[in-house]
Amino acid sequence: MFLLTRRRFMQGLAGLAGLGIPFSKGYAMNADPLNTIEQSVSGGLTDIDGIKVGHFTETRRPTGCTVILTEAGAVAGVDVRGGAPGTRETDLLNPVNTVEKIHGIVLSGGSAFGLDTATGVMRYLEEKGIGFDMRVAKIPIVSAAILFDLGLGDANIRPDAEAGYRACQAATAGPVAEGSVGAGTGATVGKALGMAHAMKGGIGTVCLTTPTGLRVGAIVAVNAVGDVYDPKTGHILAGARLPDGKGVVNVAEKIKTTGTFRPDTPAQNTTIGVIATNAALTKTQAHRIAQIGHDGLARAINPAHLPSDGDTLFAMATGTHSG
Repeated sequence: MFLLTRRRFMQGLAGLAGLGIPFSKGYAMNADPLNTIEQSVSGGLTDIDGIKVGHFTETRRPTGCTVILTEAGAVAGVDVRGGAPGTRETDLLNPVNTVEKIHGIVLSGGSAFGLDTATGVMRYLEEKGIGFDMRVAKIPIVSAAILFDLGLGDANIRPDAEAGYRACQAATAGPVAEGSVGAGTGATVGKALGMAHAMKGGIGTVCLTTPTGLRVGAIVAVNAVGDVYDPKTGHILAGARLPDGKGVVNVAEKIKTTGTFRPDTPAQNTTIGVIATNAALTKTQAHRIAQIGHDGLARAINPAHLPSDGDTLFAMATGTHSG
């Protein structure tokens, strides 16, 4: 089974988004030793000061949600490339709009039903007195994006407001659990020949730190219909398994030879994530970082950004780096 952890895929995403920071290793199926590089690659998104991450994992079927909290506020942007997105409070992140900072982002399973998780995150933050001050009330600004995982188990069970609240209660600045947890619990990849030939997806995170203390991290829940590649070598790491289970289909080659790409099952896709940095950015710059991050996603997933995908990347900047 495919277990999404972090290395080549994740640092490729963070590196491409990282304000010109180079990268050489990042995401892998297994925890292979890191090459010696000038930057330090470790932990995950919580290496960035001011960020907490918490998961809620549903025990009744494979689904869940992941919350990224910035209780002191963070400048944020977003870029949606998939043709079937499910999002909340993304218009607010447009650089021309008023609110400058957000207080949380939710990544969730459950398709559009999972957007309700943001309500629980708002309740948690309101109880702590965190939000955009409108004098009569402080309104927590919480964005969200979802992936489709309703095909696994009982589709009537999906993350809700209580799940979002419990993810907040579990949020810490410590190490972030990876794999089949939170928003990655029901994620799968390589669905070109149907779910019977798919592999397990999940959620992964990594953080890159420069010698000056500038940090760029990412957390991504991968639920792609396509194959997952090592962007450094071009080798397929996970994808649709051949009927005999000995190797993968190679969706890109399948499209070339057949002239079409028609998955054997209805669209059950979408890759969603957050890129974060401790740099000080404007909303326009954060928006651009989210756009650039999709280059990393497209280098690691083929095909990506299809009409049935909801591929969405957020970018956030805490502004705590003084360099």
